[in-house]
Amino acid sequence: MTRPRHAALLVGAVALTGFTMRVAVTSIGAVLDDLEAGLPVSSGVAGILTTLPVIVFATLGFLGPALAHRLGEHRLVVLSLAVSTAGLAGRAISPGVWLFGLLSLLALTGGAIANVLMPALVKRHFADRIGLMTAVYTTSLAVGSTAAAGLTVPIAQAAGGWRTGVGSWAIVTALAVLPWLPTLRHDRPDPATAAGRLPLRLLARTRLGWALALMFGFQSFQAYIAFGWFTNFFRHNHIGAATAGALVAFFAALSIPISMVIPAAAARAPRLSVVVLGVAATAGYLGMLLAPAGGAWAWMLFGGIGSGMFPLTLTLIGLRSRAVPSTAALSAFSQGVGYLIAGTGPLLVGLLLDVTDQDWTGPLLLLLTANLLSSLFGLYAGRRQYVDDELGSTARQPVTVPA
Repeated sequence: MTRPRHAALLVGAVALTGFTMRVAVTSIGAVLDDLEAGLPVSSGVAGILTTLPVIVFATLGFLGPALAHRLGEHRLVVLSLAVSTAGLAGRAISPGVWLFGLLSLLALTGGAIANVLMPALVKRHFADRIGLMTAVYTTSLAVGSTAAAGLTVPIAQAAGGWRTGVGSWAIVTALAVLPWLPTLRHDRPDPATAAGRLPLRLLARTRLGWALALMFGFQSFQAYIAFGWFTNFFRHNHIGAATAGALVAFFAALSIPISMVIPAAAARAPRLSVVVLGVAATAGYLGMLLAPAGGAWAWMLFGGIGSGMFPLTLTLIGLRSRAVPSTAALSAFSQGVGYLIAGTGPLLVGLLLDVTDQDWTGPLLLLLTANLLSSLFGLYAGRRQYVDDELGSTARQPVTVPA
């Protein structure tokens, strides 16, 4: 499928799928107050809804390779995007919160499966352009996340309510199915890849697998805290609500240019990339600790640069595995473990703020520690090595590409 006549279609498929990967998440945050009133639902239950993504991402992260083995990688992508479309459309007309929550699980399916499969699909179809194609889908992911966060409310206001705003993103996931459809006729069981499918327990025996899992986990740990709590931090430090929201939006928007640059840089100088990103994040957190209001925009600039650890980790998953089966397993293990770690971040910050009477020193020290750990594991993963070599001959299967 990497012949020239198919390349443009595959690039479009990767880009469109990347765009959809977070719309089910960020579109809800934009209209959470209206959702609470419209279902109706308490703030506590609304908080549970906001934790669903990390649960789904972790669960399907572990299950992704087994499902892909049974169905085929391309069929699984198409099926998950179709399920997401149904979930996004269905929850928009849901009369109650529990049905809304159930349909939200379906809506999150496409992003959760794409999290795991995209590194493997990039490896399969673009093995010689991993940095470039990782940049394509991570940049599209950043654009989609920002668009869903920024446009859901205007769509809702123009079309008559939050339900239309939330449901409108089903159109995008439905469109993302289309460029994958020609790949389905090639999605046949392949003896080589079937024999090479790796149980995730084997990845748990590798140092590199754990390094990437912990790098990803502590990076995402910081990201979930940032999106969940940074507005609160700035308001606590006497910055107005509108400005606090703009600061976090600026932080989020920086992921777009960062995602364009980091995968290519990682392919050339992965360890230097880790150092630059780690130092930038450290500068941001220290600034928030020492002068939270005075340099707020600068701290968000440094923090946004530091968030490039996300596309860097995804790039390394492709670069540190030789064959498609090992890429798929490494992606699933890294993200499955990583999202379990990430989900504890916002909860720990909430607990620290409760026990310290809203003192942000503890959470910022927690962020600094997580950044240090992510950087240290990143330096290890940045060394030229392959998880296949740690696994031994079990993982040494040829990279097979459908005709």
